[in-house]
Amino acid sequence: MSRPSDHYDSRPARPGADVTQPRLGTSGWLRWFWRQLTSMRTALFLLLLLAIAAVPGSLVPQRSSDPNGVTQYFANNPDLAPALDTIQAFDVYSSAWFSAIYLLLFVSLIGCVIPRTKHHLQALRATPPKTPARLARLAGFTTRDAPAGTDPAAAIDSARGLLKESGYRVARFDTEREASVSAERGYLRETGNLVFHSALVGILITVGFGSGFGFSGQRVLVEGQTFVNSLLAYDSFNPGRFFDDAGLDPYKLKLDDFTVDYETENLKAFGQPLDFTADVTVTPRGEDPEPAAVKVNAPLRTGGTDVYLLGNGYAPTITVKDPAGKVVFTDSIPFLPQDANLTSLGVVKVPDGLKKQVGMIGFFYPTQAEAQSGAYFSSFPDLEYPLLTLNVYAGDLGLDEGVPTSVYSLDTDKMDALATRTTTVKPLELKPGETQQLPGGLGSVTFEEANPGAKKGDFSGSVLRFASFDIHHDPTQGWVLLFAVLVLLGLLTSLFVPRRRVWVKAVRQDDGSVRLEYAGLARGDDPALEAAVAALADRHSARLTSPASAPLAPAPEQT
Repeated sequence: MSRPSDHYDSRPARPGADVTQPRLGTSGWLRWFWRQLTSMRTALFLLLLLAIAAVPGSLVPQRSSDPNGVTQYFANNPDLAPALDTIQAFDVYSSAWFSAIYLLLFVSLIGCVIPRTKHHLQALRATPPKTPARLARLAGFTTRDAPAGTDPAAAIDSARGLLKESGYRVARFDTEREASVSAERGYLRETGNLVFHSALVGILITVGFGSGFGFSGQRVLVEGQTFVNSLLAYDSFNPGRFFDDAGLDPYKLKLDDFTVDYETENLKAFGQPLDFTADVTVTPRGEDPEPAAVKVNAPLRTGGTDVYLLGNGYAPTITVKDPAGKVVFTDSIPFLPQDANLTSLGVVKVPDGLKKQVGMIGFFYPTQAEAQSGAYFSSFPDLEYPLLTLNVYAGDLGLDEGVPTSVYSLDTDKMDALATRTTTVKPLELKPGETQQLPGGLGSVTFEEANPGAKKGDFSGSVLRFASFDIHHDPTQGWVLLFAVLVLLGLLTSLFVPRRRVWVKAVRQDDGSVRLEYAGLARGDDPALEAAVAALADRHSARLTSPASAPLAPAPEQT
């Protein structure tokens, strides 16, 4: 019968002839897009893209975990920071582009897992395939001669038992002149693969939606200060979408002491911090206070929250008095470190109590040294020769306009410089325990000594330190751990469990003897397949030749 003239292979296409493709239409394009999205290749690409998209979150500080670092980044990079903020670089994990990749990966994985799970369940219920007619074409093909008098059915019955002992699923096929058994194992490999991808979906669900019930907050504590786990006590607070502040478990956390060990023996690493320890006292609700410690990578677990140590520095205690000696301001102010030796910057704002509003920009040097240019710097991060310098300004602090301002910055546009490097009065210089008069008869400023009973010249402990804590609550941590373990187990199973099929055939020859044929087939790369087939042939031959187990009588037929 001849083919119709419009059959696709009825005649070769002429060079240059146009090929008309059928139109997909809306449903066709949607079906094509869905198949592309739910392919394993797309899922792997999206997983890689998600990992790349997370990189900016480790390069720049994030508002959710380090708001102070974001503020400092804006101060250090006034031109670059607004541009990065436009593309949500400081909110990477909640940005629109990261969420889009996240959701596409979520849909792609679900679209991959569900059809494969259905197919896998069907395969688990199916019987092994029929024995191929020509085993010689398969991997590891080998033959053995059965002992004289062996019946093909009995030999295959022995092979069937041996394969079942090795964990194979078996099916037997008999004909008039030959008998065979088909065996397969390794479906655990696909099970592990499905567990791996299902656990990935579980991680995406718990991280993406479960974190909505948690929160992350930051609090800076100076030595001696106490934090109470309530919404108003946080310096910054980032709740999840479904968080309810009624769920906060009240407890008190007091920073008793903050110690840092510095390298002093190795000159190449001189001054490098070796260990940070925040000694705290925790008072859970209705319980007695108990001591604890917070270290880097060793958070404190209390009140359903994890307390992490983020940063630290010095908090000079500054007291301002009016001309009559009345205290109008006193506080321990955290100064932000500017370099590895903790040259630190801080701002003092005195809005009331003096004739004018006073603002001071302070620089603290734990171990003050002087460069050839006359500029001060810190040569060591510990308190060896501490010095505080204050640039003094008077005027409008901008606090009466109702616009929030940063405690770490001072707008001097509407203020007069009283003591700076460009005025006749130089910046005030104070050591712990010293007092200086403010210019213009405004009053005095004192750099309080935290350890007044120390020997003269011993500045250890003379300035309080502060610690920055990140207080994190995530109710999905246990689930994330469970799914992470399942991911690892599923991946190891899919990598190391081979998927293979093995056949054993017993053929009666014309002379009455029985020839045994063995072969295997692997799904994927299985370098041990040939060795496994050879080992099976040897074990089967040894069982047949064993006097105690040689099956000389025919076994009942099984299909």
